[in-house]
Amino acid sequence: MSYQENIQNEMYQNLGKLFYAVAMADKNVRPREVTALREAVREQWLDVDDVEDEFGTDAAYQIEIVFDWLQNEQSDGDTYFMEFKYFFKEHRSLFTKKIREQIYKTARTIAISFAGANKSELVLLSKLKMLLKQE
Repeated sequence: MSYQENIQNEMYQNLGKLFYAVAMADKNVRPREVTALREAVREQWLDVDDVEDEFGTDAAYQIEIVFDWLQNEQSDGDTYFMEFKYFFKEHRSLFTKKIREQIYKTARTIAISFAGANKSELVLLSKLKMLLKQE
């Protein structure tokens, strides 16, 4: 696997962390949020690029794999938002305008999937929007 493919795999893994943080913003990941994530991966993320992971699977599935792992660990979402933020700042060139828009769209879809976005989810979405607007 090339360096660029490795970094792109890391991008998808960090997106899994981010989307987990959004779902976990209210301290509870609900089945509808998981469903929203899975649908977003299949409808929006699989066609982004042709990068595969080390098993020959579309790297976008790393989003689901990391999300599922964190959900099983019942980890705190705040930590993973910060990890995404750090990765985003270190690898800003990976995040085209289209990718940034897609990230926000997916995060928002997850947040509103269960009875609309609550206060903690809205705060996190606001932080994400500010981060993604940084050039």
